[in-house]
Amino acid sequence: MTPERNDQIAAFLAASGWGGAKRLPLPGDASTRRYERLILNGRKAMLMDQPQQAETPPAPANATPEERRKLGYNALARLAGGDVERFVAVSKFLRAAGLSAPDVFAADSRLGLAIIEDLGDDLFANVLERGADERELYAASAEVLAALHERAAPAVMPLEKHLHAFDETAQFAEIDLMTDWFIPLALGRKATADEVEEHHALWHRTLDQMRPPAPVFVHRDYHAQNLIWLPGRTGVRRVGLIDYQDAVAGSTAYDLISLVEDARRDTAPGIAGATTAHYLATMRAQGTPHDESRFRAQMAVAAAQRNVKIAGIFARLYARDGKARYLGYLPRVWGYLNRDL
Repeated sequence: MTPERNDQIAAFLAASGWGGAKRLPLPGDASTRRYERLILNGRKAMLMDQPQQAETPPAPANATPEERRKLGYNALARLAGGDVERFVAVSKFLRAAGLSAPDVFAADSRLGLAIIEDLGDDLFANVLERGADERELYAASAEVLAALHERAAPAVMPLEKHLHAFDETAQFAEIDLMTDWFIPLALGRKATADEVEEHHALWHRTLDQMRPPAPVFVHRDYHAQNLIWLPGRTGVRRVGLIDYQDAVAGSTAYDLISLVEDARRDTAPGIAGATTAHYLATMRAQGTPHDESRFRAQMAVAAAQRNVKIAGIFARLYARDGKARYLGYLPRVWGYLNRDL
C-alpha cells in the first residue's frame, strides 16, 4: 500500500468514527480488493479497500455490446470492477429482503472505501472443516436461494443501480477465457480461429436452454467461501452473504450449481443431490414450483458455462498474476465439466 493510500484510509476512518481503530489485514483472494478487520473500544467492523485504478470500468446501464467491448472485460462480463457503490446497493437490496448481508456503516465510492458489518470468520468452508453438519448448511443455503427466487429480479436496486442481465455478451466474455487463457497454458499455443469459431457455435446452440422467462437475482459467486454460518440467527438469516457486488439477473439454476459444484472443495457424496432436491421442494412449498426436468437441464448448462469460465480464470490467475495455487483446483473443475457436458 502506498503512503498516499494509507493516508486516505486513515482520513476516511477518522471521518467515519473509526479513527484510532486497530487494523488487522486479512488474507487476499482472487480479486483486487483487500480487507482489514477494525477493532475499536470493543466494536468490530471490516474495512473494504477497492483501489479505483486497479480494474477496468464497469458497464453503464444501457451500453451496447460494442461499447462494452471498448471499455474492457469488466464491462463485457457485467462485473462491478471498482464500483464500491454497487456493493452498497446490493447490500441494501439483500437486507431489505430479510437476508444476512453486512450492514454498511460508511462508504466513499470516489475513493473505493467502505466500512461494513463484521459477520465473523465462520465461513462455511471453515466450519465444515471443523465438523459442522454439511447437509444442514447446504440445505439452509438452498432456502436462501428459494427466498431470493420467490420473486423476479428487480430492474433497479437501491442507489439507482441497475441489476444487469447476465446476457449472451457477458456469457461469451466468460466462455472466451477458455480459448484466451486456458488453451495457451495447456497446449503451449494460441487457439486457432477455427477452434474459436467452433467453440462459439456450440455455445450459441447450448445457451439457448439457459434463457430464463423470468430472471431472478443471481449472486454469481455463491459457494462455501462466500457464505458465513450464523447459527445464532433464525431461518434464512443463518446464512451470511458476502462478495455479491457482481450480481446479475439470470437463471434460477446458476447460484445453486455454484454452491454444489464448488471449485475449491469436494462435497460429501449425496450432498449435491440432496441440496437440489431440498431447493426444489422449498420452491414447491412456497408456491413457485419448477419444471424439474427443464431445471436440471438448465443446471447442467449453467454448470458447464461456469466451469469453462473458472478453468480460464484460474489459468489467467497463474499466467498473468503468478498465483500458482489456483492450478491445484483445475482437476476438480475438469471433473465437474466432464460430468456437466
